[in-house]
Amino acid sequence: MNQYTQQKFVGERALFQSRDLELSYCTFADGESPLKESKNLKIENCLFQWKYPLWYCRNVEVKHSTMFEMARAGIWYTDHISMEDITYQAPKGFRRCKDVVLKDINFPNAAETLWNCSQVKMQNVTAKGDYFAMGSSDMEIENFTLVGNYSFDGAKNLTIRNARMLSKDAFWNCENVTVYDSFISGEYLGWNAKNVTLINCTIESEQGMCYMENLKMENCKLLNTNLAFEYATVDAQIDSKIDSVKNPISGKIRAKHIDEIIFDNPDVKKENTDIITED
Repeated sequence: MNQYTQQKFVGERALFQSRDLELSYCTFADGESPLKESKNLKIENCLFQWKYPLWYCRNVEVKHSTMFEMARAGIWYTDHISMEDITYQAPKGFRRCKDVVLKDINFPNAAETLWNCSQVKMQNVTAKGDYFAMGSSDMEIENFTLVGNYSFDGAKNLTIRNARMLSKDAFWNCENVTVYDSFISGEYLGWNAKNVTLINCTIESEQGMCYMENLKMENCKLLNTNLAFEYATVDAQIDSKIDSVKNPISGKIRAKHIDEIIFDNPDVKKENTDIITED
């Protein structure tokens, strides 16, 4: 493989259409699209300081590197890419990428990041920014921290373990989502989603879990959660009290206590939902 060490690259398309390249301790300064249309790259301890560094690439491995703020829209239309031990400061990273592996990544400015990607594996990722992972599919996520609203809008086929998410309107319009052992806080959780399963999770959500189809909750806690399950089909086992439940369409809700149960829509039949409390 061709090798570059301790080099500084400037100018547009500095290494355009490179093949079989190893880069270490290099800097990509002013100049758009330095590695566009490249294949078979191994990158370590490099600095990316300008826009669009990895577009339309294939077979890329990046380790111990930094994407600075101006490396905006950095990785689009790129397939088979793995990144490990990265500080990724730039927004709009990853769009329409396939086969993405992210490990030990910090995204301090993750606005519009991971849009419309597929076959994504994430481990030990921290992100701050709105609209994370919109429209993405086939994601496996473990040890994930997110601060940012509207996450995973329209995503499909997600498995999430050990997450802590502060995210208003998370999981809207999703399909086939399973979340284990996680904490989620944010208003209006999960609206218009279907086939969502939450296991051993703690949820805080004003008007959460409404307009959902086939919602399952197992051994979950609901903190400060009111007007829950409106127009939802639900099978929920809640290991705490619920502030209020409103107009569930059908199913079963079991909880230690429910402060208020509201049925005020004549089109919603109370008898279609079994509501069971310990008291």
